Amino acid sequence: MTELRDLYQEVILDHNKAPRNFRELDGADRRADGDNPLCGDRLTVFVKLDGNTITEASFVGSGCAISKASASLMTDAVKGKSVPAARRLFEQFHEMVTDHSVSADSETLGKLVVFEGVRDYPARVKCASLAWHTLYAAIDSSHEIVTTE
Repeated sequence: MTELRDLYQEVILDHNKAPRNFRELDGADRRADGDNPLCGDRLTVFVKLDGNTITEASFVGSGCAISKASASLMTDAVKGKSVPAARRLFEQFHEMVTDHSVSADSETLGKLVVFEGVRDYPARVKCASLAWHTLYAAIDSSHEIVTTE
């Protein structure tokens, strides 16, 4: 189990140091801002839609390693998914990081399973889920800043 946790930590650190999709998205249809005042995480999520399909997603901002890695992995995970499928993915992700009785399903969640251990640190759940809540706001065209407080 220690080797698996070490691997998960490496993935999180890699996505923090070299986040994927870390840029403003030219031609984005939607965007939303998120803020986790407890940890200092601030980000903007950009989404490009083709009908009901997320064709591109990106983010900019700053924050802790978990927040940045979560946004990086999230933007990769939702590309090509329908909006309802992206919402279901978030629900599964959120359940994994908040409910100790749920086992991470790597077939459904893919690389997102690296955040399973976050549930042992309740303050970090907000870091891991900020990008996801901000994605929701972007998709829903909400103009209010998403906050974890």
